[in-house]
Order: sequence, then structure tokens, then C-alpha cells
Amino acid sequence: MSHTTSITRHIHASPERVWSVITDVEGSAQTLSGVQSVQMLSAGPYREGTRWKETRTMMGRSETVEMWVAQAEAPRSTTVKALQNGADYTTRFTLAESSGGTDLTMTFGAALTYPTRISRLMMMLFGRIGMAMTRKALARDLAEIAAKAESPQSA
Repeated sequence: MSHTTSITRHIHASPERVWSVITDVEGSAQTLSGVQSVQMLSAGPYREGTRWKETRTMMGRSETVEMWVAQAEAPRSTTVKALQNGADYTTRFTLAESSGGTDLTMTFGAALTYPTRISRLMMMLFGRIGMAMTRKALARDLAEIAAKAESPQSA
């Protein structure tokens, strides 16, 4: 059992500029208001296998999750994964050049890794509520990524 949601925003910046913002893992705490801190676990440039721990505030709670890059095709798409509390989380960023800028689509999915009757029931009961809150967080992230990419100071 899984839940997925997707949201797109047009950003007035090139795909390369947007790519540089979304792949700046170390700087994400300065870009995204929901991210409190990032601890890099691997060195080098952003690529498949890059790992970090991200502490994020959501619903008034702070939680640290280990994340990694599962796929990266600059400047077109990247997929970030995390496993936490019996769930497999996937966030995919897709960039498409459009109208002199970039359409950035974020797709977030959550799937149970070892579903039990109780976890399936909880997902059915609270999955939609969780996804509605996730859509709000994704929209905020997209707005903050757009602000950074469109900022003349960060170009």
C-alpha cells in the first residue's frame, strides 16, 4: 500500500540554475524553512550514492532522517530516498525547460516496507490526511526553491 502526490511550479530560472539549488544539499537548511540542519555522510559532488542526515520540522515535530540520492541526471531529474519507521519514502524532482524558465515537479511517495494489518489500517485512515499535509510542505519547498533560483544574489 502506498500514497503518492505530485505538484509543479514554474520557476523563472534556467534548469541549470534550478538544478544547482535542489542539489545543494549542504545549503538546503538556508533555502528551505522546514529543514533545521543537514549532516553530510558522504563527500564530493551531488551524485548517485550521496548520503546525508536531514533534520526537518513537520507538524511541530523535529525528526532526523538519513537520505540518499538514488538517481541523478543533471539537469533533468533526481530521485532521493529514505527509509524510516517501516516506510520507504521517495522524492523525485523533474525539471523541464518551459516558457523561458523551468517547470519543476516534485513527486513524493510513501510505501510501507513490511505492511501489517495495523499499518495498512493506519495508512488507510491517516494516509490522506498525511498526504494533504505533505502537499502543503511540498508547495512551500517549491516556493522557497523558486525564490532562491530566481534571486539575483544567488545567480
